[in-house]
Amino acid sequence: MPFDAILLEVERLHHVSERLAKLAEKHPLVSEALMTISGSILNTATVLEVLVATKMTRPI
Repeated sequence: MPFDAILLEVERLHHVSERLAKLAEKHPLVSEALMTISGSILNTATVLEVLVATKMTRPI
């Protein structure tokens, strides 16, 4: 099902966001930029999750 593929990508995006946040802790010179990018990726993952959730439901 295509929704499963999208949810797999959502999971991958969550992992990328987490890895960037960890890198930000280790590299203060670029931490602000890394946290911004991490947040954007997390927001994208959330939008994809909402898309899947709304398209999976059927009207009553």
